[in-house]
Amino acid sequence: RNVWFAYDGEEWVLRDCSFAIERGEEIALVGATGAGKSTITRLLNRSYDVTRGQVLVDGVDVREWDLVALRRHVGLVHQDTMLFTGSIEANLKLGADGEVSDAEIERAVGTANARSFIEGLPHRYAQEVSERGANLSQGQRQLLAIARALVYNAAVLVLDEATSSVDPESEALIQEAMGRLLAGRTSLIVAHR
Repeated sequence: RNVWFAYDGEEWVLRDCSFAIERGEEIALVGATGAGKSTITRLLNRSYDVTRGQVLVDGVDVREWDLVALRRHVGLVHQDTMLFTGSIEANLKLGADGEVSDAEIERAVGTANARSFIEGLPHRYAQEVSERGANLSQGQRQLLAIARALVYNAAVLVLDEATSSVDPESEALIQEAMGRLLAGRTSLIVAHR
C-alpha cells in the first residue's frame, strides 16, 4: 500500500506502488531487469523494510509480524536457491524444528518431481550437499527448493525467476512441480517473460 523504496535512500526503485493479491489468487509480476520485481519479494519477507508505505500480509503490516512466523507463512523460491552444507534430508527439513515426518518428506519430494534424482544419488536422502549446493545441478537445486516449500506448507508462495537458469528438461519438471505447489495457494510469480 503506497510503497516507496530506495536501496541507497536516494534513487527510488519503487514509487507509490500499490496492489492487492486476494487469498488463493495467482499473480505474475513481469518486467525488465531493475523494474523492482525482486525488490517487492524482499519487502514481502522483510529482507528489507519499506521507506514509506506498508506491505501487508493477511491485513497485518509485515513489520508487526514475528519474523520467523512471517517467513514460514511466506515461502520463497528464488532463482539462486540457497542450500546448506549437510544432507539432502537436512536441507528439506531446514527450519522445521524436526517436526517433519518421513511421510511428509516423501510426499513433498514426489510432488516436487525430485524423487528420481534423489533416488539416483549414492546415499539418497543422506547424500551430502556441498556449500550452496555446488555438487547439484541448478535444476536439482530448484526441485529441492520446491520440495522444501512443500514441507513448509506456506500459505503464500513467491517464485522469483525460479526457472530462468535451467535447461529445458529441468524446466519442464520444475514447471510441472510448480503447478502442483501453487494449487490453491496465494502466489506471486516473478519473471522476465
